[in-house]
Amino acid sequence: MSKLPHITLAFWIMKICATTLGETAGDLLSMTLNVGYGLSTAILMGFFFVTLIAQLAAKSYHPFLYWLVILSTSTAGTTMSDYMDRTLGLGYAAGAAILASILLAIFAGWRWSGYPLAVDQVRTFRVELLYWTAILFSNTLGTALGDFLADDSGLGFAGGALLIGSLIAALALASLIPTISRVLLFWLAFVLTRPFGATLGDCLTKPHEKGGLDFGTIGSSLVLAAVLVAFVAWTTITRGRNKTTPALEPIG
Repeated sequence: MSKLPHITLAFWIMKICATTLGETAGDLLSMTLNVGYGLSTAILMGFFFVTLIAQLAAKSYHPFLYWLVILSTSTAGTTMSDYMDRTLGLGYAAGAAILASILLAIFAGWRWSGYPLAVDQVRTFRVELLYWTAILFSNTLGTALGDFLADDSGLGFAGGALLIGSLIAALALASLIPTISRVLLFWLAFVLTRPFGATLGDCLTKPHEKGGLDFGTIGSSLVLAAVLVAFVAWTTITRGRNKTTPALEPIG
């Protein structure tokens, strides 16, 4: 039995909300509360492991639990990327290159193991563990890419978000072509939604003089959390209704 959600438009909306919230919440802990990147990473990685253990122990798909793990990978990925790029001094480009290499190695090991990369085939403990490892590093990579676009490329927060949003739209159009691998499109979109969330989150929180809207990390995080919770509650309710609705008799 799969413990993962169906890939629908609502899934991608929640993914963008979760990754944007991960950016603002990660910055709230590390910068606004001045906890620091190293300690914030340790705290949020602990939170990730707690949610991951609960997800792996679950016997079926639970929307709130699933999206809690997604959120924990986003927040941990934010501070982990910032720790590599800023505290360790690697820089955004080098940090992104290292994380991209790690993510490619995860996918190579996944493929080498003989299990399909399709998310609708994630049905065993080992494959689900590979899935969540790939998600953690894809969200961390996305943070580094978002910071690179916003700071080093000269595009700024809004420009970076517009560029990544355009690439995501191009992938959506490519999904209409039946010969293109759906597995490849999914993982490309999954990786790209993270820098989109990172640049969007920075656009919401950073001050006007830095090109942001200056909503602050606390206010932005609360609004994004409310939107995400509302969507997860809606999918939970509709999922329950679909389970209790009797199937129609076949015609003919």
